[in-house]
Amino acid sequence: MAEKISKNFRILDLYVRLCQGKTINKSEEAQHFGVDERSIQRDIDDIRAFLDNRSAIYTSDTRTIEYNHSKKGFVMIGSEGSVMTNSEILAVTKILLESRAFTKKELNSILNKMVEGCVPLKDMKLVSDLIANEKYHYVELHHKSVMQDKIWELGENIKEHNLLEIKYTKADSPKELIKRVIEPVGIIFSEYYFYLNAYIDIQDENGKYVHKYDYPAIFRLDRIKSYKRTGEKFQIPYASRFEEGEFRKRIQFMYAGKLMNVQLKYYGNNPEPILDRLPTAKIVKQDEAETLIEAEVYGKGIVMWLLSQGSNIEVMKPDSLRQEMKQKLLEMLDRY
Repeated sequence: MAEKISKNFRILDLYVRLCQGKTINKSEEAQHFGVDERSIQRDIDDIRAFLDNRSAIYTSDTRTIEYNHSKKGFVMIGSEGSVMTNSEILAVTKILLESRAFTKKELNSILNKMVEGCVPLKDMKLVSDLIANEKYHYVELHHKSVMQDKIWELGENIKEHNLLEIKYTKADSPKELIKRVIEPVGIIFSEYYFYLNAYIDIQDENGKYVHKYDYPAIFRLDRIKSYKRTGEKFQIPYASRFEEGEFRKRIQFMYAGKLMNVQLKYYGNNPEPILDRLPTAKIVKQDEAETLIEAEVYGKGIVMWLLSQGSNIEVMKPDSLRQEMKQKLLEMLDRY
C-alpha cells in the first residue's frame, strides 16, 4: 500500500513540475525518490498515456512529453486548449490597455487575473514584465467611473426586458440631469467608451409607453447617473429584435439617427481602409483612379468620419448628405 501511495505521489509530483516548465532528468529523479531509472521511465510513460487520452477527448489539448537533448531531460510541450496561450494573453492585454475602457484599479484587477489564471507558471514573470511598463503608464479616462457592475446590471435588464427610468447628463450640460424612460436593448463599446442602446419611450393618450423614435438612442454609460426599474416589461417582436453586431456595422462615432444608404467615391489606389471602417460597404465600380462604394449607415456620425478623410472621399448620394457636407466644409473654411 505504501509503495502504491509513493508511486502515485511520484507521478503527480513529476506531472506538476512538467506543467510548470521544469525539466525531468531520469537519473536525478531516480536518486531523489530512491527508485531505479526504469521506474521513472514508467512514470513518464504513464503521464504520456494520460495526456494522449486527454487529447483524444479534448482535441484542443496538445500537450505531450518529449526528451530535450540540450536540457538532458523530459519536458512538456504544447498547451491545454482551455487556457489562453502567452501570445493570446499578450494580444488581449494590449487591446485592453489601448481601449482605456476601465479605471486603473479595474484594469489591474482584470490583467492580474488573466496572467495568474492563464499563463503557465514558467512564463508568468516574462508576461508580467512585458506589460508592466504599459500598466504603470496607463492613463484612465477623466470620468473615472467604475463600469463592470453597471454593464452587468444593465445587461440583466436587457435580458429581462425591464423598462427603466434613467437620469443622465449630456456632453454640453454636464450639471443638468435629464430623466428618460427607456427600453434597453444592447451595450456596445466604441472609441474608449461603453454605450447603452435603448429606445426612448413616451406615454400616449392612453398612458401606454410607445417609442418616441423608430431607432434606438445611444447613451454613454458613464453619463447615466442612476437607473431603476419601472416595474413594467417591454416586448420586441423577434423579427424586430435589436442585434448589436448589425447595429455596430452601421454606426460611426456612436451618433444615432435614421438608417440611410450612402454612395461614396473614393479617390485612391486601395479602398481597403474604407471597407474596414464601413463593414456594410460594397464596391459598385472600380478603376485605377477611383472607386464607387455603397454602404448602409446610421445617423450623423458618418459626417464626422467623412470629414476626417479630407479630399479622398466625395459623397454622391443621398443629395441631403452631399449638401450637408458642402455646408460643413464652408463653415470650416470660414474659420480660416
